[in-house]
Amino acid sequence: MGFLKEFAESGNLTTIPSNYIFCTSTGDDDDDQVVAEAEEVIPTIDFSLLKSGTPEQRSSTIRDLGKACQEWGFFMVVNHGVPETLREEMLRGCQSFFDLTEEEKQEYAGKHVLDPIRCGTSFNTSVEKVLFWRDFLKVFVHPQFHSPDKPPEFREISLEYCKRTREVARELLRGISQSLGLEEWYMDTTLQLESGFQILIANIYPRCPQPQLTMGLPCHSDHGLLTLLIQNHVDGLQVQHKGKWVHVNALPNSFLVNTGDHIEGYHISRNHRLGSLWYGHWISRAPISPPIPQ
Repeated sequence: MGFLKEFAESGNLTTIPSNYIFCTSTGDDDDDQVVAEAEEVIPTIDFSLLKSGTPEQRSSTIRDLGKACQEWGFFMVVNHGVPETLREEMLRGCQSFFDLTEEEKQEYAGKHVLDPIRCGTSFNTSVEKVLFWRDFLKVFVHPQFHSPDKPPEFREISLEYCKRTREVARELLRGISQSLGLEEWYMDTTLQLESGFQILIANIYPRCPQPQLTMGLPCHSDHGLLTLLIQNHVDGLQVQHKGKWVHVNALPNSFLVNTGDHIEGYHISRNHRLGSLWYGHWISRAPISPPIPQ
């Protein structure tokens, strides 16, 4: 099928097609209750204290990191050292990709989940009866770097962005290892993260005339070890915590990080979803997983 962005922007869309409509909760289900972030505050980790703080500051940050992973499976990272200009360039590069013509994007419409560059719509249209209100781009960037040729600036920007965020992810995993009472390099060495798998995922959620009826992404947990997420100042992400859905309001110039399925058993791999929204553009990056078996 075609891309949602072209359809949503094709004219004066006032209602969404029936195959995008989800059953909404009656409000009687406690598991679907949504609470404001002010009631449940997602933890914040100061990366600079983990990276170059005093021994006391680093030890305190490692404890906070372990608690965030154990109780939430989500935390925000501030003072991470990735330039805000680079983050903005990455967002603009992804927007430029989604602004390509449908014919240009079809060049990257991969057919297999392991295609190194793949774009499409919804989640898995081959099996879905109800579609999700999003288009996506997925690119394998490590250990072998790939990039679409269009737009021309995408390759250079994504190469630097993925390199810098991979460094952040590995430092966080060193802190998580220590929070578990393991050696600092335990996960890095045992899971061979130098040759670990990294994927860049960009999602765009076009303007929707009836956002209360649809979903950007379903309830899910992430594969891999960690996911680092940035967004373009649009809310919509919800995190499951203590049986309730908590709205996420990201701090300026922060990464929202969640632990993935490969780390479950040590820490929580937390469910999350993208609820209704008018317009959004997110880049989520599952930075490091163990190497894929050949």
